[in-house]
Amino acid sequence: MKVLLAAVNAKYIHSNPAVYSLRAYAAGYAPYVEIAEYTINQKAEAILADLYERRPRMIAFSCYIWNWRMIRELLWDLQQILPDTDIWLGGPEVSYDAPAILKTYPWLAGIMVGEGEQTFRELMGYYCGENIKLTNVSGVCLPGIVMTPARELLDMDRLPFPYEDTVVFQNRIIYYESSRGCPYGCSYCLSAIDKKVRLRSLPLVERELDFFLERNVAQVKFVDRTFNCRREHALAVWRYLAEHDNGVTNFHFEIAAELLQAEEIALLQSVRPGLFQLEIGVQSTNSDTLRAIHRRTDLKRLWEAVAQIRAGGRVHMHLDLIAGLPYEDYDSFVRSFDDVYAMRPHQLQLGFLKVLKGSPLYDKTVEYGIAYSAEPPYEVLYTRWLSYAEVRRLKRVEEMVELYYNSGQFRHTLKALEHMFDSPFRLYEELGAFYEAQGYVINHPSRSRRYDILLEFACSKDRERAALYRELLTFDLYLREKCKSRPAFACDLAPFRAALRAYEEDKADHVEPFFYPVWADSPQEMEVRRDAPAYVRFHYAERNPLYHDAETVIL
Repeated sequence: MKVLLAAVNAKYIHSNPAVYSLRAYAAGYAPYVEIAEYTINQKAEAILADLYERRPRMIAFSCYIWNWRMIRELLWDLQQILPDTDIWLGGPEVSYDAPAILKTYPWLAGIMVGEGEQTFRELMGYYCGENIKLTNVSGVCLPGIVMTPARELLDMDRLPFPYEDTVVFQNRIIYYESSRGCPYGCSYCLSAIDKKVRLRSLPLVERELDFFLERNVAQVKFVDRTFNCRREHALAVWRYLAEHDNGVTNFHFEIAAELLQAEEIALLQSVRPGLFQLEIGVQSTNSDTLRAIHRRTDLKRLWEAVAQIRAGGRVHMHLDLIAGLPYEDYDSFVRSFDDVYAMRPHQLQLGFLKVLKGSPLYDKTVEYGIAYSAEPPYEVLYTRWLSYAEVRRLKRVEEMVELYYNSGQFRHTLKALEHMFDSPFRLYEELGAFYEAQGYVINHPSRSRRYDILLEFACSKDRERAALYRELLTFDLYLREKCKSRPAFACDLAPFRAALRAYEEDKADHVEPFFYPVWADSPQEMEVRRDAPAYVRFHYAERNPLYHDAETVIL
């Protein structure tokens, strides 16, 4: 007999911790359980063919907003080509309205509702012929719309470590959880339902983190909803990782920055650059919006903590915003964007409200005039405060922020450009309009072409400083890579050949002349052209761990 735990991930680089946890908890049935991971970028026919070749007795799909469309497509065909295979569903996308889903797909064997480890183990007993009745298994919804009693939440220390080796995770992110639940009640989040925080004991967490450290795993993402909601736990984990740093592994945490105290900040200011990556959900700086979504954020304290961490120069920070929240109109969102942008995060994630079934906000969509897509990920279309046309404009801003700001490839050019606009938001808004007007949105320009387009845009707004923008883009480009072919906007090197030969040392490096001090912190300093060029060596063997820039030396 074969049972298949199937995961359809958003990208190849992702993995699915749920299926590994279910398999580990049902370790006594390990010979019968296989894991299959796919991505939503694969063709459904290819996934279907692979499932058919495996011919399991039972398939259990892990369902989320990003893969539900694909899984629904597979369900129709699976029951035809594998009529003797029982199909089960589980995960947040199907836990809230399991009865309705069973009515739509009556051939399903059932749906696992809520936390699934113990439920799956009991199902394995059933399929292995043990004396177990499905109606006696808690936490399932069965055909005929039979809802069994809710499953009690597990003690976190009863969950076995889900990973056996790291071979299957080469070039992929590994996910890890040291806690479940969240004490906060953000109304757009499913975690608002489960406010009880359960922690894994520290000695156990430390032993499991050693597994990653000893194998030099590239990145481990903690899936804890608010990692530092229990200060002692977070501080102990961070301290342990700092003391046992292998010089390679990066650990990602989602935190509430306003909860950080002096001791945590001092630690974050002292760790190896690149050891930690923090994701900080700001969501909005509109006080009415924050009240409506039940976020009691002390924004002043949050700004202070972010500024202190950034000043340390050792931790990569993502700051998140959500468009489409109650009481946030277009102008209010512009202010929220500019507030967060002023903090200079390494990445600014501009997301759009997802109206999740079962979240508190789901029940208030009529009150707030929120319209959202009927298909996952149930993204906002408009609200009482934000029109559909304005949502579309914000979508274009999001794309420009992703291409230009979050890529980290244009930092010096953007710094000089920002001062040509009323606010940072207006820069990305007008850049998006430029993309649309020139038809670049349809063509999806390559990474190298984006440098040329940014020069076109800069010159359309500020042609007098075209020479400065050319040098800024040249500097930004060579910071990232030694180009095989020289870009058209870079200067002609012929007049500088003799000087460049004098500076030649390592053929793997690159030396470039600059008349403008494009590396300066201040845009005003950048604008002062010198009579003779300075020469900058780009040393690619050494890179900044936060931006991956080449080490530079002004010769």
